[in-house]
Amino acid sequence: MESANQIGALGHPAASLTPALVPARSSSGTLGGHLARRLVQIGVRDVFSVPGDFNLTLLDHLIAEPQLNLVGCCNELNAGYAADGYARAKGVGACVVTFTVGGLSVLNAIGGAYSENLPVICIVGGPNSNDYGTNRILHHTIGLPDFSQELRCFQTITCAQAVVNNLEDAHELIDTAISTALKESKPVYISISCNLSGIPHPTFAREPVPYFLAPKVSNQIGLEAAVEATADFLNKAVKPVLVGGPKLRATKAQQAFVELADAYKLIKQEMLGGDTAVIAETGDSWFNCQKLHLPENCGSIIFLINNGGYTIEVEIHDGPYNVIKNWDYTGLVDAIHNGEGKCWTAKVRTEDELAEAIATATGAHKDSLCFIEVFVHKDDTSKELLEWGSRVSAANSRPPNPQ
Repeated sequence: MESANQIGALGHPAASLTPALVPARSSSGTLGGHLARRLVQIGVRDVFSVPGDFNLTLLDHLIAEPQLNLVGCCNELNAGYAADGYARAKGVGACVVTFTVGGLSVLNAIGGAYSENLPVICIVGGPNSNDYGTNRILHHTIGLPDFSQELRCFQTITCAQAVVNNLEDAHELIDTAISTALKESKPVYISISCNLSGIPHPTFAREPVPYFLAPKVSNQIGLEAAVEATADFLNKAVKPVLVGGPKLRATKAQQAFVELADAYKLIKQEMLGGDTAVIAETGDSWFNCQKLHLPENCGSIIFLINNGGYTIEVEIHDGPYNVIKNWDYTGLVDAIHNGEGKCWTAKVRTEDELAEAIATATGAHKDSLCFIEVFVHKDDTSKELLEWGSRVSAANSRPPNPQ
């Protein structure tokens, strides 16, 4: 991933933006071959996909690229979140879905990537180029001859959109979208007509020219004013706490954040990861994870806190709808795993069982993905959630303002 960090990085000298050498392409200069090589060039090695009739030919060209690995997913939302996680770990991610039914299914994941400042290249196999403007009603649509519904949905959650339905400007549209994702650290949407991927065109005859992303330059006067205001604020604070969020990753400012905190001897709350990174789902687990202490280098452990329902909603407004049908969650992991790779699961109901499970996960199964289901009482909540829930309930139940 070193080359991807260099190509996609901002604020580095030109020399550091030179990608690693890649072998000459075997493709005969097609759109699909160009897209595959461009993904390799920016550092993507795994593409998460769900096949559909509009993207099958494109998937053939991605498979033909020896440095790309196509990961088949069970549904589009899985593919989108996999690309999100890949972008967090590697710097940039990519997913491929089909027109409308696939595109609308992946929206939630792409919206999350947008809010988290993650460059995810969302590629959609679109209708045949001959169908644009014909007023035809196609499958994979909502029954209208307008093909722009999917595009309109993506416009609010991506920083650039490209609808490629002719070869003349395909090269420019694809390259502009991908470079914008890298510069803005946001997802982009690229729709490619299903009949174009395998057609040779002169613009795809050579290896893609490496991107040169010019470093962002701060307004020096504005920067000095911001530093002065920040220093004044910190100097007046009694017990200041710095909270670092996802913008640090996008601007590669993690080390600067730590140095600032150390210089002022401040408490640091880092949402960045380290020897032990904790990712918490929304709900009471988010409140509790802030006080969680786990062994260092504990590997990949997923804790499912099973309280039988939606506790966070219970504290806002209780009702029978907050109780859910429980599943055999460890059995579900085993079913998905299906003997491939290394997985280990456990169910625990006491503190001693939890300690034993963690010891096993960090010992005998330290090289496995470990899934531990922890059963807790439905009313076992943090005081922070109780306070937060009452505030949300009060805010939601405010009567209408007088007209």
